[in-house]
Amino acid sequence: MSEKFTIPRLKELRGEHGFYQRQVAEYLGCTQQTYSRYEISELQLPLPLLIKLTYFYDVSTDFILGLTDIRKRPAPPEES
Repeated sequence: MSEKFTIPRLKELRGEHGFYQRQVAEYLGCTQQTYSRYEISELQLPLPLLIKLTYFYDVSTDFILGLTDIRKRPAPPEES
């Protein structure tokens, strides 16, 4: 039995920023229909797109996934 994995904050974040699905889909390089399916959990959001969304909304992956209420994205590692 497979469980449906949802990403609860995709629609919430998009609404907070006043974006249409088409605009977010364009940023991610997918169609509006595909992005819509990510929002309603018909498709699993690929990890590279999840990471792109952290930069787009300037939040952490844990926030997008609903694992924390802390929005802050961690600072990138320093190069040596």
